[in-house]
Amino acid sequence: MTTIASWDTQGNWSMEDKQGLSEAGLSRLGRVLTGPVESGHVPGLVALISRGLDTHVEVLGSMRAGGDAPMRRDAIFRMASLSKPVTAAAVMILVEECRLRLDDPVDEWLPELAERRVLKSIDASLEDTVPALRPITVRDLLTFTFGFGAVLAAPDTYPIQVAMRELGLDTTAPPFGPDEWIRRLGELPLMYQPGELWQYHVGSDVLGVLVSRVAGQSFGAFLRERLLDPLGMRDTGFSVPADRLHRLPTSYAHDPHSGELVVWDEAADGKYSRPPVFEAGGDGLVSTVDDYHAFYRMLLNKGVHGGERVLSRALVELMTMDHLTQGQKAEKDVFGDHFGRHGGFGFGMAVRTHRRDLASVGQFGWDGGLGTTAYADPARDLVGILLTQTAMDTPVTPNLHRDFWTTVYQAID
Repeated sequence: MTTIASWDTQGNWSMEDKQGLSEAGLSRLGRVLTGPVESGHVPGLVALISRGLDTHVEVLGSMRAGGDAPMRRDAIFRMASLSKPVTAAAVMILVEECRLRLDDPVDEWLPELAERRVLKSIDASLEDTVPALRPITVRDLLTFTFGFGAVLAAPDTYPIQVAMRELGLDTTAPPFGPDEWIRRLGELPLMYQPGELWQYHVGSDVLGVLVSRVAGQSFGAFLRERLLDPLGMRDTGFSVPADRLHRLPTSYAHDPHSGELVVWDEAADGKYSRPPVFEAGGDGLVSTVDDYHAFYRMLLNKGVHGGERVLSRALVELMTMDHLTQGQKAEKDVFGDHFGRHGGFGFGMAVRTHRRDLASVGQFGWDGGLGTTAYADPARDLVGILLTQTAMDTPVTPNLHRDFWTTVYQAID
């Protein structure tokens, strides 16, 4: 396929370079992905690259380490934090219908988070607080700046971490439902003033509760009706039905001493084999490479899927632009290899604001701690998705992700 490629003044490919994928680049991609699978570091994976009308999929390895069941294109993976962009899109539907407004306080729907107290400092006792200067807004939750989140320090370094653990708020699978979860969260002070600082993760879980209350139905039911079904994402949800469990690979972490693979979650009788008590908007979804591709293609198409509009163009553009001030990014950018390497953050996902590797400015997406990565690059009409069942708790999986993205961009024809 012949292309006319050129660079614009900001270092991005011009609109002329929208043609497809190169055979040589795709061959290199296959070789790079095969290495970790053949070495046993990664039992199996599914990778997808799409550009315009060209889509290429690699399916390698097996469903479990040492197993003889081959990996399959329709394998259902634990998406972990790749749930976050989907949760943000659900909120956008309610904003579009004027059932939520971005800068309105959430007090009406989440009274547990009204009239907040705020720690004087992150290491203060839970009683050493001041009043919040303003209420929490929907925008605060979408941008992870509502004043509460994961503490990027060793466990139990600060009193607030101890309190989170004692209340069961430091787990990705609480044994209680959304109303009890938000009640317990409301017992704690905020760590920072609303709007002050980006903090990871918890905002997406709060958004799941918010969507459920505004919609008057479970978060999962709303997602299914308003987003997943319109996109044809039939294998995406918060659990895997019994007749599809054979498509759920075993999930692995690494032994902290030996580095060897250890089972984190089995398919049968595992975490995702039954509907959860709490449908976590931050990390609870399972999906397939083709389902998730449909979601990202909808975003690249400015809200349109299969000729039907799912989200308005304006809201997709808002969702995929940077919303953080330099001050809000301070903690995020300290962890540059993961949280800070993109430069910006939109609604539930990163947004590339500077060019430090092969990706264009404007690229958006996120990564999942259980071994998943997915980004879309509007400047190159490109989607890349890599799904593995190997957690990002050693350099092995993050390095595989980096090599994947290097070869993705080399595959542009």
